[in-house]
Amino acid sequence: MRPLFFFVAIFLVALPGIADAPPTTVEPVQETLHGVELVDPYRWLEGSDAPELEEPSPALDARVAEWTESQNSHTRDVLDNLVGRNQIEQRLKELLTVGNVGSPDVRGNRYFNSERRGDESQPVLYVREGHDGEPRRLLDPNLLDADGLTALAWFEPSQDGEWIAFGLYRGGDEKATCYLMRVDDGEWLADEIPGQVRSIFWLPDASGFIYRRLADADDPYSGQIKFHQVGRHHRQDPVIFEQFKEGPLATTWGPYPAVDPEAKWLAVVYFTSTESNDLWLYDFAKWRQTGELEKVDVIVGATAQTSPIFADGKLFLQTTLDAPNGRIVAVDPANSTPENWRELVPERRDAVIQSVSVAKGRLAVDYLDKASTRIALFDLEGQSKGNLELPGIGTASLATEPDRSEAFISFESFNEPDSIYRVDLESGERSLWARPDVPVDPTQIVVEQVFYTSRDGTEVPMFIVHRKGLKRNGKNPTMLSGYGGFSVSMTPRFSARNFPWLEAGGVYAMPNLRGGGEFGEDWHRAGMLDQKQNVFDDFIGAAEWLIKHNYTNPDQLGILGGSNGGLLTGAALVQRPELFSAVLSAVPLLDMLRYQHFLMARFWVPEYGSAENAEQLPFLLEYSPYQNVQKGTEYPAVLLTAGANDSRVHPLHARKMAARLQSATSSDSEQEPILLWVEGDVGHGRGKPLALRQRDAADVLSFMAWQLGLRWPPQVASPAPQTGRP
Repeated sequence: MRPLFFFVAIFLVALPGIADAPPTTVEPVQETLHGVELVDPYRWLEGSDAPELEEPSPALDARVAEWTESQNSHTRDVLDNLVGRNQIEQRLKELLTVGNVGSPDVRGNRYFNSERRGDESQPVLYVREGHDGEPRRLLDPNLLDADGLTALAWFEPSQDGEWIAFGLYRGGDEKATCYLMRVDDGEWLADEIPGQVRSIFWLPDASGFIYRRLADADDPYSGQIKFHQVGRHHRQDPVIFEQFKEGPLATTWGPYPAVDPEAKWLAVVYFTSTESNDLWLYDFAKWRQTGELEKVDVIVGATAQTSPIFADGKLFLQTTLDAPNGRIVAVDPANSTPENWRELVPERRDAVIQSVSVAKGRLAVDYLDKASTRIALFDLEGQSKGNLELPGIGTASLATEPDRSEAFISFESFNEPDSIYRVDLESGERSLWARPDVPVDPTQIVVEQVFYTSRDGTEVPMFIVHRKGLKRNGKNPTMLSGYGGFSVSMTPRFSARNFPWLEAGGVYAMPNLRGGGEFGEDWHRAGMLDQKQNVFDDFIGAAEWLIKHNYTNPDQLGILGGSNGGLLTGAALVQRPELFSAVLSAVPLLDMLRYQHFLMARFWVPEYGSAENAEQLPFLLEYSPYQNVQKGTEYPAVLLTAGANDSRVHPLHARKMAARLQSATSSDSEQEPILLWVEGDVGHGRGKPLALRQRDAADVLSFMAWQLGLRWPPQVASPAPQTGRP
């Protein structure tokens, strides 16, 4: 499928003489699953992680590594030599070196936040004395690692702001080690806790904290909740709760803690699926005194998600029990079962609760209304105090502290960079606290929201973003992105990576597919398990709508998605290859018959199902992208990416899919190649240094522009930056 407008694509074409992709040896593995005969031609590309291998095979792994390196070399030969790539890289450098600012965590008079400035590879942790104080560098990961691969995973100040716990990991593996620091002088303590640590809750006197970790950092199903006393070796930290060793709950996300500010109560959230969790309460103060741990059931065995919020000596719950769009209830810890809950904020049918935070005398409820944020305020008895005015239609989050009415709004939209506003929840007074000086002109970008009908008649919303003055002539290069799973909501967010595309006249579209959380738990469930095809139908329906309404055409339409979104684009590719001209499938799940055997993927069986289940195999086999590649099909150009250190999705998916597509496609490999890029020092995406993010963005934009016929202007003037921190 050569782009219709290839004659203008001379600004972004591959150099002549692109070689074919390196050949891949076919070594068929035959097996029978529940009476179904299956053949896997590239099982060997799973390497030593294949569950059938009792011991690692260094020879096999070396062979996989050699094959991967040859694929990487081929991909770089193509992407690095696209004419016009240098212009894209230059514009991306202008945009991505601007940096970003995070909302502050406030403790006493100290304001802690992360910020990346200029060409820093990783964000730096800062502290201010007062909201308008001069920021002081507290922790700079860039000084710890010359390669820029060490990243700050999280930070949690003590309640008095005198100490801070923080997590560091390297190479994108997300296996954070916890360290402690004294804030006054930046001195590190000797305390060091390995094991993918997170969820820190300090005691009021800062003498210790509750935390979650993995007993074995390489075993995602070994979750523990432990208590650390400052100055004690972590091996002496007692285990309060740990993941069940047997039964179906042995391979879920398992336990996560929450502790009230007075350290009286410990709540344990135990995820049982992607739509439900159990919740228990423990008298933590009694445990510290006596060592006795008495469990109080709050909600057990229900198909609902329930999260605890402690504040002002009270316990509130955000729950989907009997309310798929969410509600807020008050709970007496001594009498906490659902029949004794007192409803404060009832479910709304027109909006979905995303989160709840507590300020002084206030509950702030973050709603999604047609996939954009609304924040409503209530007192602690559930009486409405009106809505919090936001800067516009977009995505917002509110950072609050229970001891003050001061809060911080993080707000962004497709055409507005993430900005931080300081707000008084009593008066509603708002002022800009920080905003990156991004060199874009947002007034030249138009955001539309449309609604279209999916295959089964369901109405689905979609955002469309483009430059002012767009002609709907059916000839606009268009990137269509989506996710559709795990109740993740896709809302308007600023992407510096997308701005060169929009400035050059390209269109970006993002539908709110079923499987997401935009319309509550019912919307999520409509894209799970045997309903997963609804997600793909919604996405294909979005593509067809864009074509029908003259935004674009199949030769100028590309799709992109990552992780579960990589599964989405992989499924769309094999189901409707004629509908697209370019496909990006990043860190994807693609072999849905074997995904559950690798890394943490058994977490996702409640969402997808498993081929080990005879009743679930048929629907997985019907849509699994890897199994549905058809020999002799004219596939569009495909770019598959993966991270060698990915602790979530194994790179085997991208490797096997690349091999199968390269063997199967009947398209011209010079015009519509199947490319694979496996990055050696990154994981699922988090913690990637600036230089790699710039290169990856250039890869995607130059690949899409080449395939979709986007003419890159000889020069793009950099607009004056927006006003930064006042």
